Amino acid sequence: MGSIAVEELKKLIPNAVIVRRTVPGLKDIPVEMKILMKNEGCDAGIALGWVGPTLTDKITYAVYSLALQLVQLEFEKHIIDVTVHEDEAECEEDLYRIAMDRVRKHVRNLVALLLEREKLSMFAGAGLRQGRPDVGPIVVKKDG
Repeated sequence: MGSIAVEELKKLIPNAVIVRRTVPGLKDIPVEMKILMKNEGCDAGIALGWVGPTLTDKITYAVYSLALQLVQLEFEKHIIDVTVHEDEAECEEDLYRIAMDRVRKHVRNLVALLLEREKLSMFAGAGLRQGRPDVGPIVVKKDG
């Protein structure tokens, strides 16, 4: 997932300075992201993770996600969480496809947050999905 994120980011921002770290587990990501924000002066972050199917895995993800939100609030900088859950698909090929699609789309979202914030509103309510096919906007039929 990391190499795809770097590849996509370099396509969108060729001169981007990318600081990449690997940590032992999901719960280590928030502190590493805090170190990157504080010591490396990163403008934003993208956290890549893989979550197993058990209840323990899901609880771990919830704790990690909350901690990542706290880092964002502390530094007032966006950190995009790109997580794949093993129970999202029936087979490894589908998980791989979901992961690659999700990484690419979330990198584009991060670039939009940094450089093209005004363009984000045109995608609001469009039913766009990361890792899954887009579903389109909700259409409300009026009686009458």
